[in-house]
Amino acid sequence: MIRLIAIVAAVFVAAPAAAQQLTLDEVLRSSATHAPAILEAITRERQADGRRLSAEGAFDLLFEGDVQSRLAGYYDGTVVEGKATRPLASNGGYVFGGYRVSRGDFPVYEDKAFTNRLGEVKVGAVFSLMRDRLIDERRGRLGLAGGDINLARLDREMVAIGVQRRAIDAYQSWVVAGMRVRVYRDLLSLATERQASIERMIALGARPQILGTENRQNIVRRQTLLVRAEQDLAAAANALSFYLRDENGERLVPAAERLPDRFPELRLPALGPDLARRIERPDLEAILVRLDQVEVKRLLAENDLRPRLDIRAEAAKDVGPIGLGGSSRTPAEGIVGLRFSLPLERRAARGKIAEAAAEADGLRLRRKLIEDQILVEVNGLAIQATTADRLLGLAVDETALANRMAEAERRRFQLGASDFIVVNLREESAADARLRQLDAEYRRSAARAELVAATVDRAQLGL
Repeated sequence: MIRLIAIVAAVFVAAPAAAQQLTLDEVLRSSATHAPAILEAITRERQADGRRLSAEGAFDLLFEGDVQSRLAGYYDGTVVEGKATRPLASNGGYVFGGYRVSRGDFPVYEDKAFTNRLGEVKVGAVFSLMRDRLIDERRGRLGLAGGDINLARLDREMVAIGVQRRAIDAYQSWVVAGMRVRVYRDLLSLATERQASIERMIALGARPQILGTENRQNIVRRQTLLVRAEQDLAAAANALSFYLRDENGERLVPAAERLPDRFPELRLPALGPDLARRIERPDLEAILVRLDQVEVKRLLAENDLRPRLDIRAEAAKDVGPIGLGGSSRTPAEGIVGLRFSLPLERRAARGKIAEAAAEADGLRLRRKLIEDQILVEVNGLAIQATTADRLLGLAVDETALANRMAEAERRRFQLGASDFIVVNLREESAADARLRQLDAEYRRSAARAELVAATVDRAQLGL
């Protein structure tokens, strides 16, 4: 049984060399492409695109047709009219063109319905001179819809940063779980190898029988530790499968054979007091976008304070033989008109302006708050990263010393100068030191990953 365990352990240790190691870049590419949370955020961005397209519909070319015919009575006039209107993108007015043709007779109060035989062609435009000149409801909705697109894009980036940070953590947890399995497997291997040596020495009468039983008890205890570590590894692999997916987006549970030999190397960002202004944080950019939207609302409210003064110009020409209306329709016509209106109290507009000003002040204060939070967070993470580097150096030294002590004690045991309890304690002490080194390496890598996410290092996040 012991020999079988040793053979299986040796095969398991040798297997990773034949498999391609799973890298952090592979995990990040997979999660960035197939993570459900990111895909859901992309759908919200598409929704915002749809709302902008809907807002652009306010500038669509509009065609209207109208037919009116008298079916009974003294007059028998019929009018067919078509009109196309195009709103202006740089003014609150619009341009239009139309065609109208009539047949039959009309009463004097409908004299304008008469046209020449081939009808009347008309073109014209309406321009806003005061209200709606710089901005109007249509352009305001379009501007707000454009801001919604940017907010949806920034929200997608925030979601992606969070997903990639969690993917890095899942990968690091999987790596450290695999390394712990290797430590316990090496510890078990030492005990199984020693069992064969002890049994030979017992057969020769150099060691008491009870020593073999004691070592087998030690083997069972180390097997228990290994099984627990393998359980943790399986759980970590299952958690990592949420981010590691195939081309169809289905989860992939990484095999133990793909475990790497070391933690991923993440570069520390350049730190400094102006870091909050140098990094491109989506949450900070989102506040700027919201400020732009508030400015649009303020401009719309100020637009409502202005009086309306619109100028209208149109030209018309009847074509074809003279109709029942007479020759007065034949000459070309040019018409210019003005329309004026003035809101008197305008309390609704003044209230909207005050509301927009207060909202803008609140957003500026929130931006300052987030900038300060970023500095505190990043400085704290930098302290953790620096401390983790120092602790890792100490852990490496402790592991090296513990390994030397264990190796020396094993040689003394083989020479009969040490007993089983001491050599066992030395080996477990070396294993514990190695586990503490792994924990230090994990904390160091995790601290750097937090810094990478906090400073939005898109390259290292796989974005």
